[in-house]
Order: sequence, then structure tokens, then C-alpha cells
Amino acid sequence: MHLVAPCSPQEFATRHVLESLLLLKYLPDNASVAEVGAGAGLPLLPCLIVRPDISAVLIEAAQKKAVFLREALTRTSTAKQARVIAERFEKVRAPAVGFVTCRALDRFEEMLRHLLDWVPDKTTLLLFGGQRLQRRIEKLGFVPAAELIPKSKARFLFVINKP
Repeated sequence: MHLVAPCSPQEFATRHVLESLLLLKYLPDNASVAEVGAGAGLPLLPCLIVRPDISAVLIEAAQKKAVFLREALTRTSTAKQARVIAERFEKVRAPAVGFVTCRALDRFEEMLRHLLDWVPDKTTLLLFGGQRLQRRIEKLGFVPAAELIPKSKARFLFVINKP
């Protein structure tokens, strides 16, 4: 299904699952989160498994990936915590959440302006990316806090508080 790039089980565990769990330090109890371009459910699916208090909306445009997400939620006993919207994010109303995350949106840098416009005010964005994404965020007038992902030299979690 091309949910993630081919990799070893160890790399999948560290680069995809453990990196996803970085979000947890930014999510307070009972946080509500939307994931845009949810694909394989990374980063939110591991967070939902570890933190049953989190509620989520997973937004994924590809129908086959949305089917995968629903099945993954069922098999991980997290279906009551989350719902899947099978549509492009810009075609749906932004859900009333405190946080929006994105890890692998198609044409991420190009779509960033649309994502920032779509996200309601007073929402915190938690975006995964590199220095090019940081420059693009800054060019759009935002000042992100950047946390270097452990064991990485060039991948970051960017935290943007939308006023």
C-alpha cells in the first residue's frame, strides 16, 4: 500500500513509531488532535495506543489508506478514540481540536500555506520535517520552536502556536 518507505523492522520501530511518540510531550491530558495526511497512522496511532485519553480525527485523502486506518484503529482497540475522514483536508471543515499534526503530506511545502490557513486560530501545529520546511514556515510569517528528533541530524518536530 506504500504507507511508509521500505525499511527494516528496527528502522520502522525507531524512525516511525518512536519518533511519533515525541508528540506526547506536547499533548496535555485529554488532548484532541487532527492528523492531516494520516496515511499509515503515523504519528497519531502510536500515541493513541499509549494514551487512551487522546481523541483524534485522522484525515486521509486516499480511500485505500483510509480503509487501512479504520482497520488499524479496530485492531489496536483505539477505534473509540478516533474517527477517519476520507477526504482532502482542504475540502472539509477543520475539526474543533487543540492540535494539528502532519508528518508526510504530499507536496508538504507547497501545501503548507493551505494547511496554516485551514487550521483554526489558537491551535498548536506539530509538524515533522527538515530545515527546508522550517524556512518555508518562517517565510509564511511563523516562528516555530524546533526540536531535533533524537538520533537525527536534520529532522525536526516543529511546534507552531497559531495566534
